[in-house]
Amino acid sequence: MSRAAARVLIAPVLVALLTAAAYAETPAEFYKGKSVDIYIGYSTGGGYDLYGRLLARHLGKHLPGNPSVTPKNMDGAASLTLANWLYKSALKDGTVLGTIGRGTALDPVLGIKGAQFDGTKFTWIGSANNEVSVCAAWSATGIGKFEDVLDREMSVGGTGPSDDTVQFPRLLNAVLGSKLKIVTGYSGGSDVTVAMERGEVQGRCGWSWSSLTATRPTWVADKKISVLLQLALAKHEDLPDVPLATDLAKTDEQKQILKLFFARQVMGRPFLGPPGIPAERTQALRNAFMDTMKDPDFLADARKSRLDIDPVSGEKLEALMREMYETPPDIARKAAEALR
Repeated sequence: MSRAAARVLIAPVLVALLTAAAYAETPAEFYKGKSVDIYIGYSTGGGYDLYGRLLARHLGKHLPGNPSVTPKNMDGAASLTLANWLYKSALKDGTVLGTIGRGTALDPVLGIKGAQFDGTKFTWIGSANNEVSVCAAWSATGIGKFEDVLDREMSVGGTGPSDDTVQFPRLLNAVLGSKLKIVTGYSGGSDVTVAMERGEVQGRCGWSWSSLTATRPTWVADKKISVLLQLALAKHEDLPDVPLATDLAKTDEQKQILKLFFARQVMGRPFLGPPGIPAERTQALRNAFMDTMKDPDFLADARKSRLDIDPVSGEKLEALMREMYETPPDIARKAAEALR
């Protein structure tokens, strides 16, 4: 056998051995001296950005080997750009994580164009919050309750097709008969909020309560906005008198469709990695995430930023994804039709 031929045969074996050796490292050995990047699928200043940066400040001390953790923004198509990149192109060694819209991973179930992934195959790390979203109107519009938008049009700001700010108002229009006019093209939730202040839009529908209270804490008390509706499976304790969307459903089918959408609220601020992260590192990431959620310094930082913390484990998110991807086809089809 020639030397050239021998090199051709030996090279794959060496690569396999080196790969096996690398994956045989303990998580502490692997992460020591490394940097972990947390990509945020939205522009700076919004709720997802705040949660992503909060986690980045504290996660490293709970990961074996204590790597540095760096937040980075990759906005586009309401985090669909990041979801596709994580699935197809990101390193799968446990050094790249992301946070995407809570409903983005369900896009394939709903037939959203441009979704190039299977949400059940992501490596789910955990969610910082079990979220409640709301529809809210700028008070100067005179819209004070959800019934008002059954009779008159209200413009609401939105980002991209897979984001709550677009999907939720479309859903409410189709299922409950509201007249929400969606104005899209904003890079993130913070841009929609500024648009409300400028009078470009009259409200926002699909606005996380945690984000609202963190970024505009006085707006409800000062009556700058009216909270019209809660978009979740259970009410937030702050909003006992604001109705749930599911309470307004007139048929069982309507309620099923609404529940399919609002189940995503359990993963209010999700963190995930690409498919294929080694099992030991996945467990180390999940453990570190949940340990961070209990860290007194982290919780104090969250309170200072007015961010709600109600964590959900990566295991529960993984199970939720499997359940949602098994939605009966007729319900998924009608839910998808509601988005058109």
